[in-house]
Amino acid sequence: MQQLHDAPLAPLTTFRLGGPATRLITATTDAEVVSAVREADASGTPLLVIGGGSNLVISDKGFDGTALRIATKGFELDGAKLELAAGEVWTDAVARTVEAGLAGVECLAGIPGSAGATPIQNVGAYGQEVSSTITEVVAYDREARETVTLSNADCAFSYRHSRFKADPARYVVLRVRFELEDADGLSAPLKYAETARTLGVEAGDRVPLASARETVLKLRAGKGMVLDPEDHDTWSAGSFFTNPILTGEEFDVFHARVVDRLGADARPPAFPEGEGQVKTSAAWLIDKAGFTKGYGEGPARISTKHTLALTNRGEATTEDLLDLAREVVVGVRDAFGITLVNEPVTVGVSL
Repeated sequence: MQQLHDAPLAPLTTFRLGGPATRLITATTDAEVVSAVREADASGTPLLVIGGGSNLVISDKGFDGTALRIATKGFELDGAKLELAAGEVWTDAVARTVEAGLAGVECLAGIPGSAGATPIQNVGAYGQEVSSTITEVVAYDREARETVTLSNADCAFSYRHSRFKADPARYVVLRVRFELEDADGLSAPLKYAETARTLGVEAGDRVPLASARETVLKLRAGKGMVLDPEDHDTWSAGSFFTNPILTGEEFDVFHARVVDRLGADARPPAFPEGEGQVKTSAAWLIDKAGFTKGYGEGPARISTKHTLALTNRGEATTEDLLDLAREVVVGVRDAFGITLVNEPVTVGVSL
């Protein structure tokens, strides 16, 4: 277990933003993770858990406490059952499942971050969510002071949400277990129209696993959503805002505002979300509110490839980023009456 004092945190995040931590611990085993958490709790020291750093916005002042970087390793396959240590690089793990001929997470290729972060916000993209394949999550429960195993139902998964996100100070994820599918080298049925269209098939069809993964990687790269140190469009947290979910009544009010602003033929994106709810597109809202690709004049700007990504052009501060985020939130609310919610976790700051 490595310890550093007054340690920079910006290099540990995909935004490359944020000040130093009073102390940084890098843990490489579950026992070291639990030991570090227990020590912080016993001393009353604030604790910040860091995985791949792809979902963090840290204050320019840094973090006055212990930052715990989880760097555990472990990829274990038993038939179609997969167990990942929390510190495993997610996109590498997806590649290995595809190589093993197992379907279920192939369309989650290219998502930055660690395996332990995936259940926290129920990571999803291109028609797949980890909640559809996760069977159990092993975590240290800081309230009970013991390691616990939570079933899929116990995790209370919903759109970009979970029990872990609802109570972020309670659990530290150690391991994630999945049940994948052996479909003779074929993907799970494709649910996302853009993926199916790019592959020249229909939604619901299966394609070779490698083709599904490669197609998703190309689509993500075209939107600046695959990490590249030379491309500032990828110095981001990916999608900065979640897609709003509205009741039917709220959507009707929203649609009326869209028509008033954009004309009678305007059709905002609408996707059924169950129980009379409708999901619309944050990217569409941002664009139609006037925040187009590349928007901004300072060191923090909207990506030139995707309106949903806010980016550090190389010299930005966290406050620069937040100023841009607040401008977008206010602009969308004024235009359409919808308040966007940030997806990344903020540390020492807020919108």
